[in-house]
Amino acid sequence: MAMNDYTNHFSYSMPASIEYGIGKIKYIGDYINRLRGTKVLVVTDAGIVKVGLAKQLTDILDGGQISFVLFSEVKAEPNASDIMKGKEIFLKEKCDIVLAIGGGSSLDSGKSIAVMVKNEGHIRDYRGLGLITNPGVPYIAIPTTSGTGAETTIWAVVSEKEKNDKYGVGSPYLVPTISVLDPSLTIGLPQKLTALFGIDALAHALESYINKATQPISETLSERAISMIAKSLKEAVYCGDVISARADMMLAATMAAMAFNPTRLGIVHALAMPLGAIAHIPHADAVAVIFPASLRFNCIANYEKFAKLAELFGEDITGLSLKDAAELGCETIIQYLKEIGCPDSLAAYGVCEDQLQEIAESGFKSGAGNLAQNPRMTTVADLVKILKESL
Repeated sequence: MAMNDYTNHFSYSMPASIEYGIGKIKYIGDYINRLRGTKVLVVTDAGIVKVGLAKQLTDILDGGQISFVLFSEVKAEPNASDIMKGKEIFLKEKCDIVLAIGGGSSLDSGKSIAVMVKNEGHIRDYRGLGLITNPGVPYIAIPTTSGTGAETTIWAVVSEKEKNDKYGVGSPYLVPTISVLDPSLTIGLPQKLTALFGIDALAHALESYINKATQPISETLSERAISMIAKSLKEAVYCGDVISARADMMLAATMAAMAFNPTRLGIVHALAMPLGAIAHIPHADAVAVIFPASLRFNCIANYEKFAKLAELFGEDITGLSLKDAAELGCETIIQYLKEIGCPDSLAAYGVCEDQLQEIAESGFKSGAGNLAQNPRMTTVADLVKILKESL
């Protein structure tokens, strides 16, 4: 869809309720009561326990005399076996609501557990889009990072590391019932992780913005998210205690996710999946490394949007040709990524040139849904070239 071409049909759905505000976590008992929860399965990871955020939450639950069971075995890049174990604990303990606190791994695990409680079989049976048949139990998401957008997406990413397999499960039933956005929970997030998660949020907004399926609601959300990231990500990285920057990034990450829910993404996320499955690179790292080469590849296919990106990043394009303005947008973003410490080498993560063909072929197959919406037609050879440029 070209910019301002609103003649095409499109759909947009946003089933989640969003509760935003500094200190909103204090009201978690109200949200549980709203959903008539009586016993909560709290899903999180060891890192959230270590920094005290899990205790902050459970102290509030204790104070409200809300019964809960803590499941803190979520790993980075959530494993299918942990999701199935969480389902077993939920049923054994007779819980009736899932609450996840943490980054994307905890939130994806929480939403997966919530739907598996009401659906038969294994989570892998639902890989792909639209295969989950039954709504899950009520689910509350509390993000402690600003990047994945798992608090509003229809997707969960699941790994089976023993099989070198990683896949997406997509359904409107995976959208949290309530998402609690409290920017204060991201204060203290390390500089490197702030940068990586922020880059992932930017990739979400940008890939949705430039792809073939963009539509006016997603386009508007993407533009706002990109402008907020351009304004505040650097400050969040280098001055992490500035709450206004953290607030901008939390909202931007959420809006970016709301943008791509109906549009899918593009090359970056098509390749990030096999880089995680085959090379075991964390998702945000994979996104960051291949982002620059993907931008340069796609720029020629959507000069109008890339020129607008230049403006969103504060560049004056007055007097420039459309091509020059677009290329300025592309290079401005790449320079911005460098300035916040974006990793730029797959080799640094142990990737070898002889793996690139396998990764590209896997991305072409598993990422077909994203590649179908990429602004530029993409072949396996193109993916190999992008990977080589990122090596």
